[in-house]
Amino acid sequence: MAAEMTIGLAKAGVVKLSEMIGERTKQISKAIQEPRRQRRVMLVIVCTALLLDNMLYMVIVPIIPNYLETLRTYKLVYVSSAANGTNGSSLNSSQRVVRYTNPNANEDIQIGVLFASKAILQLLANPLTGTFIDRVGCDIPLFIGLIIIFLSTLTFAFGESYAMLFVARSMQGLGSAFADTSGIAMIADRYTEESERSTALGIALAFISFGSLAAPPFGGVLYDFAGKRVPFLVLSFVSLLDGILLLTVVSPLGGRTRENMPQGSPIYKLMIDPYIAVVAGALTTCNIPLAFLEPTISNWMKQTMNASEWQIGLTWLPAFFPHILGVYVTVRLAAKYPNYQWFYGAIGLVIIGASSCTVPACRNFEELIIPLCSLCFGIALVDTALLPTLAFLVDVRHVSVYGSVYAIADISYSVAYALGPIVAGQIVHTLGFVQLNLGMGCVNVLYAPALLLLRNVCQMKPSLSERNILLEEGPKGLYDTIKMEERSTGKKRYGSSAGNYSTAGGLDNTGFEISRRNQVLSEDDSSGSDYS
Repeated sequence: MAAEMTIGLAKAGVVKLSEMIGERTKQISKAIQEPRRQRRVMLVIVCTALLLDNMLYMVIVPIIPNYLETLRTYKLVYVSSAANGTNGSSLNSSQRVVRYTNPNANEDIQIGVLFASKAILQLLANPLTGTFIDRVGCDIPLFIGLIIIFLSTLTFAFGESYAMLFVARSMQGLGSAFADTSGIAMIADRYTEESERSTALGIALAFISFGSLAAPPFGGVLYDFAGKRVPFLVLSFVSLLDGILLLTVVSPLGGRTRENMPQGSPIYKLMIDPYIAVVAGALTTCNIPLAFLEPTISNWMKQTMNASEWQIGLTWLPAFFPHILGVYVTVRLAAKYPNYQWFYGAIGLVIIGASSCTVPACRNFEELIIPLCSLCFGIALVDTALLPTLAFLVDVRHVSVYGSVYAIADISYSVAYALGPIVAGQIVHTLGFVQLNLGMGCVNVLYAPALLLLRNVCQMKPSLSERNILLEEGPKGLYDTIKMEERSTGKKRYGSSAGNYSTAGGLDNTGFEISRRNQVLSEDDSSGSDYS
């Protein structure tokens, strides 16, 4: 009897607990669906994806060289040794086994190609992913990117050959082309006010910086104490959690209609826009020093200042704090003086150029920290000022769909990081480390005046011609003109108060006059065959 009562109480407790959990889940789901909270949750999801991608990009820096050394082939050599007697005669002989490592003359090339493969595939995939994002929205590509990053991280964890590591690195590039571009585009789409957009993009850049700078110590420590698999398994778990959170918020796999969404401008039209081209060039130029120094500064530190392994591992970590400071300063300045975004970017390029030229003059670890910190501070100024400018340019000169324009931004980054591991070492070998830094510094300083082209961007107004939104081509007849008039009339009816439309006859007369005027304008540009 007592056992039955205990079982009954347990069942009642389980039922009550499940009801409480279900009710709590409904409350959380309802709270998440509230627009402002959902926007914040989406920002957390995007920032986690960017953090994850950049940690995976840099976590292999301390792992791969040592791991590839363990994959080398060995040969066993038997060495004979003889023991001599008192009169010099040989009493007995023994053999011992010595293991020699077969040299790999192409190891440096293999490491460079492995590091660059991610950026190369990301560079090739970005034009396609940008168009895909414009067509289907941001949430589905973000979910696809998280899935690919999850699979690539598992491949890194369990891969036991150079070929598998190369496949994993290339998969990460494809996942980044989806996740990075869709994440930044989602921020630009959800945060429409310029001040909010700058703040949200600044937060995303802070996560990117933290992932890039904290990943090498994170990977090196876990690799030394727990082996190769543990760092990648931790990152794959974070990717899985981020994907699950995305599914709970937006349900990207649910059925949706896309008929009412505007069609963005093709990516080739955005590429030939001179303002967007200038911004893309600045993003590439400012990231070249960082991309070229990462694969070359370790050997230079060993040769010049006899740096230890822990110093090399912590080279970039102090630069995280100036990068955060640069993001904060730019966001505050942009909120107070939004007309000078181009100027903040130009100042950043000059700081990057001066810092790059100063690096070769350093003779110890403490001195080297100063130019590297100022370098990352300048990069933060450029990125934080110009990424929101891309969205603003699309708003005022094209259609407010952001997938392709941020694919162009991702291409700009990928160009720098694809060339860095392959070209930087060759330049150092041919010309020297000093000449590499002086060249990068001069390029950044000389590019700064090009941002003067953007000084009047803030005064631009959205185009009043709506046919570019309605139609991919210009109006060719009466049908196109009627479609434009329907859209214009609908906007006026939506934006005006009810009192303005109390007289139906007045509205009809006004609408008729506007329609007639547009028809006359359209007939001037159209051929007679359109009206047959």
